[in-house]
Amino acid sequence: MNAPQPLAFVNARLVDPESGYDGPGGVIVSEGVITDVAKGREFGKLSKAVRVVDCGGALLAPGLIDLRVRTGEPGAETKETLASAAKAAAAGGVTSFVVQPDTAPAIDDPSMVDFILRRARDVDSARILVAGAATKALLGEQMAEIGLMREAGCVYVTDAGKPIVDSKVMQRVLTYAKGFDTLLAHRPMDPWLGKGGAAIGGEFAGRMGLPSISPMAERIMLERDVALLEATGGRLLVDQISSAQALETLARAKGKGLRINASVSINHLSFNELDIGDYRTFAKLNPPLRGEDDRQALIEALASGLIDIVVSSHSPAPAEDKRLPFDEAAPGAVGLETLLPALLSLYHEERLPLLDLIRAVTLAPAQLLGLRGGRLAPGAPADLVLCDIDAPIIVDAARLLSKSKNSPFDGRRLQGQVLMTVVDGRVVHRAEG
Repeated sequence: MNAPQPLAFVNARLVDPESGYDGPGGVIVSEGVITDVAKGREFGKLSKAVRVVDCGGALLAPGLIDLRVRTGEPGAETKETLASAAKAAAAGGVTSFVVQPDTAPAIDDPSMVDFILRRARDVDSARILVAGAATKALLGEQMAEIGLMREAGCVYVTDAGKPIVDSKVMQRVLTYAKGFDTLLAHRPMDPWLGKGGAAIGGEFAGRMGLPSISPMAERIMLERDVALLEATGGRLLVDQISSAQALETLARAKGKGLRINASVSINHLSFNELDIGDYRTFAKLNPPLRGEDDRQALIEALASGLIDIVVSSHSPAPAEDKRLPFDEAAPGAVGLETLLPALLSLYHEERLPLLDLIRAVTLAPAQLLGLRGGRLAPGAPADLVLCDIDAPIIVDAARLLSKSKNSPFDGRRLQGQVLMTVVDGRVVHRAEG
C-alpha cells in the first residue's frame, strides 16, 4: 500500500492535552506520523506534495481512544463486526478502541487474541486493540492465560460486565497480572445484591414496578477490590463507576497511593434513571442508570480528576433483544458515534474545560495503556479528529453506522459534528457535504 499523501491542517483550534495547549495552530502529518505542530503560528512555505486542509477554526485534537467496545465478532456478527464497529468509530472521531473479551468463544487464550488482531489488520478505519479475559470463559473460576495473552498483544485483562465474585480468584488475578505489569479492569457489582435486578433500587424503580439492584452493590464490591489491590500491589481500573458512594471508596484508594484508575461511561454522564421514562429499553444499561445526584457527582469527579477516563461503553443489541419487556430486554447501548458530541455537552454547559474533556478520551487512556497516541506532538501517530464543536445535530439512530441501532441518544439534540477522522495519516471519514 502506498504511503498516504502528506496533509497540512491549517487554521485550526488545536487542543493538545499533553502540553495543555488550547489555541490556534496547525498540524502536518506524513508517513503515518505527526511531523510538525504549529502552536500560535503559521507554517512556512509548504511543498506542492502536501495537501492543505483549511480547518476554518474547527477543533483539531488527537483521535479518541475508547477503552470499552463490545462487538459480536466472533459468535454474534449480526450485532456488530470489527469492520462495522470501526466504521462507526471513524464517524465518531474514535481512532483506537479496545474490544472486550465477552465473545463466543471468549478471548481467553493467546490464540484468540491473535485471531482478533489478525482480523483487525484487514480493517483500516480504526486501530483495534484487544482485552483478554481475566478468567477462563469469563466464569470467574480459573485464571486465564494472562501472561501468554499479554505476549500475544492484549492490552489489559477483564471479565467485561461480569464481576469476579470469588475473592481468592480476584486476588490471584491481581497478583499474577502484576508480574506482567498488566492492568485488570473490573466491574464492581455485588452479585447477590444485584441478582435479577433491572434498575437501581429506590423510589423510581418501586413506582415503575421494576426488579431492583441495591444502590450499595457497587460500593460493597469496590471496597473488596480496593482491599485486595492494597494487599497485592496490582493495577486496577474500576470499570464504569456509576455511584456517588463508590466515588468515596475510590477517593480513599487514590489517597493511599494505590495504582487505581476509574472510567465512567458517557451514558452515566448524560442520563439518569428518569430517562427510562415509559420503560424505554434503549435506556436499560449495565450498570443501570442512577439518580440525578449520582450523575452530578460523576461529573464533578471527572472535573476534579478523580475519574480519569470516559468510555462509550459501546454495546450493540439488535431490535429483537431490545423490543421486550424492560426486565427481559438486553442491557447496553451503542455509543461510538455519539461519544464525542455527548461529551462536548459538558463543555457547552460550562461544566468542564475542553482540554480536560479531550484528555479523558485521548491522553488519559493512552497513558494508562502505554500507547503513543493521545497527543499532538512530532513523532506521535497521525491519528486526528477534526470537529465543528458548535454544529447542532439531532441523533438519528436509524442513520448510525453500527449494525445495531440501540442508542439512548436517539432524537436528542447535541452540538459537535465530526468533519474528518484521520488514522495513520489516512482520511478514514469525512462528513457529507
